[in-house]
Amino acid sequence: MSQKTKKPINEVYRPELIRLPKINWLRQNFRWVMKSVIWVIVHLLLKIRVNGDKYLPEKGPVLMVSNHLGDADGIVGLAVAKVPFDVMGKVELYDIPVLGRIMEWYGTIWVHRGRPDRRALRAVFNGLAEGRMIAIAPEGRESVSGALEQGTGGAAYIAIKANVPVLPVAVTGTENKRIYRNLKNRKRTQVTFTIGPPFRLQQTGELRSDIEKGTHTIMRAIAQMLPPEFQGVYRDTMEKENDRRQHGKTTSK
Repeated sequence: MSQKTKKPINEVYRPELIRLPKINWLRQNFRWVMKSVIWVIVHLLLKIRVNGDKYLPEKGPVLMVSNHLGDADGIVGLAVAKVPFDVMGKVELYDIPVLGRIMEWYGTIWVHRGRPDRRALRAVFNGLAEGRMIAIAPEGRESVSGALEQGTGGAAYIAIKANVPVLPVAVTGTENKRIYRNLKNRKRTQVTFTIGPPFRLQQTGELRSDIEKGTHTIMRAIAQMLPPEFQGVYRDTMEKENDRRQHGKTTSK
């Protein structure tokens, strides 16, 4: 497996940080303040087009799944969402000055990428059981190609075991190179945020098979909302499905 296709593994190990953040009145207010501030900043610096906002929920439990192009993905998501939601973040971010503090005050579910992380899973399951909305990137990292990478089984496993709906989200325009270049040139970047209808994954009782099929279902739901150049490893799948649909329409005529 090449370095580009190999999923990252956290070198930092901080199990004491892995827990479900408690939502007291102070954190709840801080989340709403952060959401308001981010909304203003995002709309000043970016040109946002939102599709499918009718599918945005006002409460959970729901597992939000999205492609991951750059640092701005979660920020744009928080600005667009109707209410603040829980985010999952790689544990290395905790030690970054200012950013780590803000994420901790907001209440981030820290995770060790590429490692079995029962504490993180327990935190997510507990959060969903409390009726929260939790966002996760099923690719497991920021895309190195700028298009969809192979999905990992974590999101499907969570959705199946917690028996919660999945809300697919597709983002374009948030690549770091594009965002930072335009900021430097004082240009607003066009970002598209598309939300699809929520769905539940099928369960047959064969967990491994259900996770594999569920992962494909999740990634397909994201891919079909993306332009072809962003569909990555799922582009062939989407082209074949489009061909079948076109053939079916021709045959029916």
